[in-house]
Amino acid sequence: MPTRRSVKSVDDRATDAHVRSRDYLGQPDIDRLLAAAKKGRHGVRDHLLILMMFRHGLRVSEVIALRQRDVDLAQSRIWVTRLKNGLSVEQPVAGDELRAIKRWLARRDDALPWLFVSERKLPLTRQAVNYIVGTAGTRAGLERVHPHMLRHSCGFALANKGRDLRVIQDYLGHRDPRHTAHYTRTAAHRFDNLW
Repeated sequence: MPTRRSVKSVDDRATDAHVRSRDYLGQPDIDRLLAAAKKGRHGVRDHLLILMMFRHGLRVSEVIALRQRDVDLAQSRIWVTRLKNGLSVEQPVAGDELRAIKRWLARRDDALPWLFVSERKLPLTRQAVNYIVGTAGTRAGLERVHPHMLRHSCGFALANKGRDLRVIQDYLGHRDPRHTAHYTRTAAHRFDNLW
């Protein structure tokens, strides 16, 4: 008679490899998360941090490495230096994001190079970003929100808007299109007008 352990492993093997738990947030949840971030002690900074991580699909290490010089306010552009051998690119900054950047920079009274700093005037750490995102998620009533969900949320949002796989690949800095394909494979718009 099979034990529970062996039955579970058989079930796991039978599952299609592309099936995984939902590890991204839809736009309504992103909106709730951003609104919750504004209500924190450092709401202007935290809101911008989460907005930029979502809009640009930034990893934690990429967002904490951002420098003020990477943002061109006059041209509404940001230079995103991708890690993990990713493709670094210049990306546009939307109007609401540009206003949020200006609000954050107007509050700064230092000449530090990093875009995001702590109240101790140091660059944010990985742990700080995890805390900021997790706390905003809890405040928004969302379960287990972590920073990498924002990157996935960006990919799925672009796929659901019908953006081309190669554009999403370059935008997220993926060298291998297989890393981008799951966003487009599960995009809801693919099934529109089938009936």
